Amino acid sequence: MVARVSTVAFQGIEVVPVDVQVHVGAGLPNFLMVGLPDKAVGESRERVRSALEALGLAQPPQRVTANLAPADLLKEGSHFDLPVALALLVAMEVLSPEDVADYIVLGELGLDGSLAPVAGVLPAAMGAVAMGRGIVCPAGNGGEAAWAGDLEVLAAPNLLSLINHFKGRQVLSPPAPAPVEDVGWRYDLRDVKGQESGKRALEVAASGGHNLLFCGPPGAGKSMLAARLPGILPPLAAAEALEVSMVHSVAGLLRDGVLLRRRPFRDPHHSASVPALVGGGLRAKPGEVSLAHRGVLFLDELPEFPRAVLEALRQPLESGHATVSRANGHVTYPARVQLVAAMNPCRCGHLDDPVMGCGRAPRCAVDYQARLSGPLLDRIDLHVDMPRVDPADLALPPPAEGTAEVAARVARVREIQAERYARLAPDSGVHVNAAADGELLEAAAPLDPAGRRLLTDAAERLRLSARGWHRVLRVSRTLADMEGADSIARIHVAEALSYRRHPPARIRP
Repeated sequence: MVARVSTVAFQGIEVVPVDVQVHVGAGLPNFLMVGLPDKAVGESRERVRSALEALGLAQPPQRVTANLAPADLLKEGSHFDLPVALALLVAMEVLSPEDVADYIVLGELGLDGSLAPVAGVLPAAMGAVAMGRGIVCPAGNGGEAAWAGDLEVLAAPNLLSLINHFKGRQVLSPPAPAPVEDVGWRYDLRDVKGQESGKRALEVAASGGHNLLFCGPPGAGKSMLAARLPGILPPLAAAEALEVSMVHSVAGLLRDGVLLRRRPFRDPHHSASVPALVGGGLRAKPGEVSLAHRGVLFLDELPEFPRAVLEALRQPLESGHATVSRANGHVTYPARVQLVAAMNPCRCGHLDDPVMGCGRAPRCAVDYQARLSGPLLDRIDLHVDMPRVDPADLALPPPAEGTAEVAARVARVREIQAERYARLAPDSGVHVNAAADGELLEAAAPLDPAGRRLLTDAAERLRLSARGWHRVLRVSRTLADMEGADSIARIHVAEALSYRRHPPARIRP
């Protein structure tokens, strides 16, 4: 007899059905695990054996073979423990095949038979809904699985309670969905004194979903402003919250199954590697750019990141997804992020400071800024120079306008954009100006004659690339939306051009 239990493997946030087959037959006592398991899956046979002994059940003194089909798909993770254990119990006739036939099963077994939470339960539950099945998972993942919708969830604290439920001796109550994350943010714009141009650029970036680069001396407030961006962004929509939560679930970062509603804010250290930032590693986990999906990726001290790491960001920033290539396949994670970066004008940070002047200017600035490639900087819509904060500004009381007021304006502008793109291209998936391109952008961003002349002249004089032209157009559209204008005027184009990166004459050798 071959006992079967269904589970899943993960390719990005997509689930692939896996059929766990267990056969007990003649031969010397042994427990073989086949089907391309990794080390964690291969070790599950020891956890299964100990868990059965804790229940007073002995493994059959025969040859036990567990096959994970399809056999050419790499199986990774500890969530295969429970399906292997249930399939073995069916083969031992402790459970009937009908008990487990309608479920997707995930869970890690302890040596005492307890069930520990595992990663990826939310996408697995979504996959179970698509297959018309229920899901069996550890109790710690029950609230997470309940968010998937209309499906039966069996969330058991241990293997014994699950067996008793199937035998009718105990009833496992359906878990309630885990609570929703509080959308509040701990940082307020009232904490920032001075830097009005930086605040303006932050609001423009939030309104249109644009990438942003702050450049200024140490202590100018670059990181302080960046940390306040999530507070003025609108909360995630329901579909976005599920998508972001699935990425965090696969990464094992969805604490207590709480559904994310606040936009992610990720700020990796500049020593991060390419797999850490873009994704990869031994198990092709999502990187920081995917964990920041639908949110903010903040890169402080941008030139200090390795050149290869920054260049690896170019494709995810343009396409909205990160692809990790392996010899046995490709894994794709969503990566629609808003990049916010900060940097000093030179290594010491005091270029053009009248008091603390750079001793190696202009060569210090030339060498430092040359670490950033032109194609990467061309993907950043807003470049903002932040001067040193005047002590007189620090002595002033907190500003009257804070995060709540700015967030209300940003929400109104985002509503305008969502309505526009829903009318122009309902199935495009575009909701903000930063994502518009091609004919859609041309239709959404009509220029008046004066604005078109200015943009054409500026493109010729500043030698804007085609990407630069479209990014200026997107920012101009956002500025017009902030004023409630239907068409883009000359003043909107002028402000958008002021945010472009211009090679400053002061740093030329």
